[in-house]
Amino acid sequence: MAINKVGTKGIKDGAISAIDFADNTITSGKLVNSAITNALLSNSSITLGGTSIALGASVSFTNNFVQWQSVITADGSTFNTAVAGKGYFINTTSAVHTINLPASASIGDFVAIKDYAGTFVTYNLTIGRNGHNIQGVANDSLISTNRASLVLVYVDATKGWLYWEEHNVGDLENAGYIAATGGTVTTSGDFKIHSFTGDGCFVVSCVGFPSPAGLDKIDYLVVAGGGSGGTNQSGGGGAGGYRESKDSTLNSPHTASPLAVTTGITVTSTTYPVTVGGGAAPGTAPNACGSAGSNSVFSTITSAGGGKGTTVATSAPGSPPTGGYGGAGGSGGGGSGAYYKITAGGAGNTPPVSPPQGQPGGGNPGPAASTPSNTQSGGGGGAGTAGSNGIVSPATAGVGGNGVASSITGSSVTRAGGGGGSASGLTGAGGTGGGGAGAASGSATAGTTNTGGGGGGQDDNSGNGGAGGSGIVIIRYKFQ
Repeated sequence: MAINKVGTKGIKDGAISAIDFADNTITSGKLVNSAITNALLSNSSITLGGTSIALGASVSFTNNFVQWQSVITADGSTFNTAVAGKGYFINTTSAVHTINLPASASIGDFVAIKDYAGTFVTYNLTIGRNGHNIQGVANDSLISTNRASLVLVYVDATKGWLYWEEHNVGDLENAGYIAATGGTVTTSGDFKIHSFTGDGCFVVSCVGFPSPAGLDKIDYLVVAGGGSGGTNQSGGGGAGGYRESKDSTLNSPHTASPLAVTTGITVTSTTYPVTVGGGAAPGTAPNACGSAGSNSVFSTITSAGGGKGTTVATSAPGSPPTGGYGGAGGSGGGGSGAYYKITAGGAGNTPPVSPPQGQPGGGNPGPAASTPSNTQSGGGGGAGTAGSNGIVSPATAGVGGNGVASSITGSSVTRAGGGGGSASGLTGAGGTGGGGAGAASGSATAGTTNTGGGGGGQDDNSGNGGAGGSGIVIIRYKFQ
């Protein structure tokens, strides 16, 4: 006889066990549709991740395990504190942001974070440790990768919060870009610029996609320190050597100088030391030559310091012309005024590179005189043009050679001008791009700082020559 209904009293507790049923005894065919309902069960739900879920209901594990919050728009001053089990979309389109981890944490607690607008490179996110270690270190974490997605999970007091999942979904959609630190960092459109006005390091933490995208390459501008001028009819100091690139694969909109090559430097994830050449100390009265500037170095690029401006030679009539010549360098220093002789400016582009890193200085082409009357010295060479000669008649002091302009930083700046020469009662102007003017009396003008400009020459020993201007190193690359 069929059993119509079995109540709770009809079956003793523990009476039915697995051995009472042969395998596959209860099949869907033995049950009327929806025969077993929640009302027949003592428990009609299960609990997952702390959330009660009714039997038969559908559930998305992602949405229930991570409770995503409304977008947080960064304003640069408001700090949010995360709650375990929650996810945070961070929008840093206009400012950096800090989100602090929970102050109290237990094993298995987690926090999820997502870059909402793909701007963590421009405006970074700081994850504040809030008293706990992160990855076993007592430091906050700086997230500077666009489209970053990450989940942190707490383990214990030693390791603290560990990165459980780390993704950069932007890599699936766009070409990867260089990420780096060092120097003073600015942006111009889609390009980032690192300017070094002193020694430092350019640290590459992430390399972009290589050719044909060319996003593993950087452009550079490397200018050395300028040479200084001396005293007593001294020529001007030469500008520091000037070397630049504008890589054709990067399609950068900036305007480079005429000296730029079309291939930049391919970088790897490493640290690149940067040396910024100092400007030369001035020649001091009485009767001192100037000095050469110091080299600037980045990666495989070395720019040579500017050549020295020289003081007057004191040879007797008819003696060999063994003094008064300008010093060689990135750009050449100016030759002195002449006693009984002809002088020449120093050679530029020394050591030679292509395109040339600088031009020669001017001298005093004479004619040689039987009396010490040719006192007009030459200007130091610039990156763009040579220093001019001093002229005997009409008496004219040499002018420093002009530098060249580049907008690698986003604005056009002229650098590496030569220092002006001197003459009896006359002065030569410095070249455009930081060259210092010569002086008929008193001290000559120094080259401008961080342009590699040459210092001016001094005429009558009543002051010192002009110091050379320090150099600069600038690095530019595409970051978005």
